[in-house]
Amino acid sequence: MSFAGISTFLGFMKGFNILLVFLFGFFTCLAQQDAEKNASEFYGEEFKITSLSDKNEVMAQFASLPVSDSLNIQFKTKVKEVCKVKGCWMIVELPEGEQAMVRFKDYSFFMPADILGKEVVLNGLAFVEEMSVDDQKHYAKDGGKTSEEIAKITAPKRTYSFEATGVIVSN
Repeated sequence: MSFAGISTFLGFMKGFNILLVFLFGFFTCLAQQDAEKNASEFYGEEFKITSLSDKNEVMAQFASLPVSDSLNIQFKTKVKEVCKVKGCWMIVELPEGEQAMVRFKDYSFFMPADILGKEVVLNGLAFVEEMSVDDQKHYAKDGGKTSEEIAKITAPKRTYSFEATGVIVSN
């Protein structure tokens, strides 16, 4: 083989190696993007986190809201309970032992039952409502409460509620 042939071959190999490095980097970036997508999962409408309130701020806002007023917020919390029937509601924790009932806008999405204890970011409307005895009993039944526990529900209750348009569940 002549010097010119070797030189051409080495030039080809150099270009080939550069191509391999480029492809390796490209596919590594794709794998990282997939891993980031799998790190959290959207339910409902996808949204960007713009002004994330902490649970203490949310509790203060809930405490000052009159019944049937609402506030558009985003906040991060932990899931305490999910509807066992089909995931059509969940209960999330607030400070001081309080909790909020989360329903999903127009029942357009549901949550998986295996997210108990997971961190979620909620996007939507926070409001305070007076929940009727019938509604309380319905949710208690969906939540798997016993007949004795359901029978103890005898009065309307002021509740912290949230209508989520979207939820991010951290994996």
